[in-house]
Amino acid sequence: MTAKILLLGQNGQVGWELQRALAPLGQVIGQDRETTPDACDFAQPESLAALVQAVRPDIIVNAAAHTAVDKAESEPELVQAINAGTPAVLAREAAKLGAWLVHYSTDYVFDGSGDQARDETAPTAPLSVYGRTKREAEQAIAASGCRHLVFRTSWVYAARGGNFAKTMLRLAGERERLTVIADQVGAPTGAELIADVTAQALRSARQRPELGGLYHLVAAGETTWCDYARHVIAFAQARGHALKAGPEQVQPIPTGDYPTPAKRPLNSRLDTRKLREAFGLVLPPWQQGVDRMLTEYLG
Repeated sequence: MTAKILLLGQNGQVGWELQRALAPLGQVIGQDRETTPDACDFAQPESLAALVQAVRPDIIVNAAAHTAVDKAESEPELVQAINAGTPAVLAREAAKLGAWLVHYSTDYVFDGSGDQARDETAPTAPLSVYGRTKREAEQAIAASGCRHLVFRTSWVYAARGGNFAKTMLRLAGERERLTVIADQVGAPTGAELIADVTAQALRSARQRPELGGLYHLVAAGETTWCDYARHVIAFAQARGHALKAGPEQVQPIPTGDYPTPAKRPLNSRLDTRKLREAFGLVLPPWQQGVDRMLTEYLG
């Protein structure tokens, strides 16, 4: 079924990859606050209603969000409008049209306690403005009655733009010793993987609407930020890149030694069984996507 797809946030990390991944499903109409500010003022949620009514899409994919987690603590009203208000309006308009809505959420809806992977039924208890607004969006979408796919993900990176791995390589080239947080655990998940899974899930869900709902979407495996940094640096060194700090010079520190305005969950493990079984997917280990991104970046 060829679809008309309205993609919001087309130039963000996930949005950029979605432009490619969604293309085989139909006509992708990309919109972004930077390129079409009049049509896409995510800080004014009701302004999006006119855009949806004008385009009349079969699918709305919302890849736009306020993701500056620490900055969010000082501008909660703006974050609420973008992260909760806009998805609520999109869900309402999707319900009117009978359209599908795809939205992205986060592990930050949880409090990060314990050491087990949480599934979609686990109680939420966000620690930050960012997490609270993302949870509010989930609740608004579910309450709207629209057909939807909501994907919770974590530790998102992309080859395009800045990311944790590139920062670690830069610092390892400048310093002889690095200190990196070692008590937060999660799975680095590539925007490319998120986009590809989105397209596959949409294709299936349009044929079988009962597959709609909330899913956890992260790469397989787990690591800490410290071990993630060590992996990145070892990969670069193995390919002949000279760095002042090697993996053994990356020293672990607890989260408490690096205070930030927003509190982070220590346990970002997400159970992806529901997603894998519903759509017949195999999620690759996190190292596979990171290595591919590094190969592209390092040349």
